[in-house]
Amino acid sequence: MADPASADSSTVDQRSLHARLEDTFWRRHSNPWSAGTRFAVTPVLMYAIYHRKWRLLAAAVTFTVVNPVLFREPKNTDNWFSEVVLAEEAWLAEGKGTTDLGYPNVLNLLNGGFGALALASAIRRKPVGTVVGTAGIIVFKTWWVEAIRRRTGVSER
Repeated sequence: MADPASADSSTVDQRSLHARLEDTFWRRHSNPWSAGTRFAVTPVLMYAIYHRKWRLLAAAVTFTVVNPVLFREPKNTDNWFSEVVLAEEAWLAEGKGTTDLGYPNVLNLLNGGFGALALASAIRRKPVGTVVGTAGIIVFKTWWVEAIRRRTGVSER
């Protein structure tokens, strides 16, 4: 029979590791190059799908996945890109979620709708839908992160 005390200590260690990894994720993702290039990758993803450039799509997806830890922790977070990442971290830590019908989270629902439009249009090679959908993704993501930046007070630190 396992010792309950040792089970508790391993759970604490795992949570501690999880907390450290999460902290590292957010600190590194607050690098303005990380946040900025995440915005730029959306059109690349849609371009790759639209033009059936599968290696480019694989590279863009890989970049999206590793991006938050690819860059070093910034020396200074006194810039818009860093602030919106720190605001997102604070927003999620407060348990406010990202999608519901209340403002500002409704903006992410709209973002998702535009994402569906962009993806479906890119697959069907419909240029107007692809461009409108991609622009909508960027507009509503930008609007959402700016709204939570203001609501969390990150810009006032």
